[in-house]
Amino acid sequence: MQRWRQLGQKDFATRRSFVTGDDVAVMKNKLAMRSAGAVLAVAAAGVALSALPAAGQATPKATAVSRPLYVTKAPIVMLKDLDSGAVLFSRGTEKPFAPASMTKVMTAYVVLDLLKKGELSRDKKFRMTEDIWRKWNSGTGSSSMFLRPGEMLTVDELMKGLITVSGNDAAVLLAVGIDGSEQEFVKRMNRVAASIGMKSSRFGTASGWPDGGVTKVSAADLITLADRLIREHPDGYGRYFSIPSLRHGKAPDGTPIVQRNRNPLLGRFDGADGLKTGHTAEAGFCLLGSAKRGNRRLIMVVAGMGSEKSRRDEAERLMRWGFEQWEGRELVSADVSVAPINVDRGNRPIVSAKTGMAVRMTVPKGHSGGYRAVMKSQASLSPPIVRGTPIAELIVTPDGLPPQKTPLLASDDIVEGGWWARTRAGFYRLTGW
Repeated sequence: MQRWRQLGQKDFATRRSFVTGDDVAVMKNKLAMRSAGAVLAVAAAGVALSALPAAGQATPKATAVSRPLYVTKAPIVMLKDLDSGAVLFSRGTEKPFAPASMTKVMTAYVVLDLLKKGELSRDKKFRMTEDIWRKWNSGTGSSSMFLRPGEMLTVDELMKGLITVSGNDAAVLLAVGIDGSEQEFVKRMNRVAASIGMKSSRFGTASGWPDGGVTKVSAADLITLADRLIREHPDGYGRYFSIPSLRHGKAPDGTPIVQRNRNPLLGRFDGADGLKTGHTAEAGFCLLGSAKRGNRRLIMVVAGMGSEKSRRDEAERLMRWGFEQWEGRELVSADVSVAPINVDRGNRPIVSAKTGMAVRMTVPKGHSGGYRAVMKSQASLSPPIVRGTPIAELIVTPDGLPPQKTPLLASDDIVEGGWWARTRAGFYRLTGW
């Protein structure tokens, strides 16, 4: 059962409502907050989360503001504001297509997840095999880190080669080193993709090299992947996705091999810091990109472009439109506990749903309307619960715009509890102590 909790301005003690089904529409109507000076608060916590101007102050009269216009010939394009969850533009976002080397972002996410869980170390070394070397150094024209047979490389070095120079050899060596074969690693990729909500995607390789049409993703799924990676692995994102160039290996004449990062926005568009390009004859020229300016981060997909230049120009124009025509307004600060959620059979009776980063609503420049806000979660959760994983959503609906959904994260790790923990949880449900 899902739970909708009001976030309101007055009568906090009475604003503790749990509804499902048809009652949701009624709840939304009751939640209308017409003053731009509302204070977000949670009844269960009984504490204001983010104070905006006081409700009694005069506010400007709402004026009609048109949604900014964006015109494009790109067959697949999507732009999302990460902090608010607002999709600013979309076209062809549910259509599966071959992602080419953007697949490597999924490979990187799997590796970062293993590192976070302590199941893998950055210092772990893998030996380059003759088979992998032969496959990716046989005149296929594929991107390569130029690894040599017998060479020992750390996970850290391979991750840099995977993202910076799109090394297919690095992707396969990571896969084989972690799971014994690329096929087993791909199974892991598909399990993880399903678990994070990539509903229209399937992977057949760790590199994105053409595989007879097995590997397909949608733009919406790529945005989901980028969103999860940046939120859950900010240190890994900063470490691997914006390296300008990589020096590794030697050319036949003995000179060092230096390759530039293939992301066309890095060093060209202010604030750009990731993620990954892709190109094959089937997929065309593609880019999954992100940029941060001030307190706002945008993530985008452009796919099916006819040339490197058209991909670069379209991505740059889309990002500029997103930053210049829209603005973000902070509602809840980062690392704030929004509300507790019950946990069944856990070593603790509740877990707090927290903001991972500041929550903002995204509106056109000059927008002066109000908004509605609710928190949506399951009525109760079951362990194991991993700290930092999504357990709820904060849904903000600005006047005249679609809902904007921001994930709320678990504040702690929760494991299965024994009989005493379950007894204590039951007592807490009855008494609040």
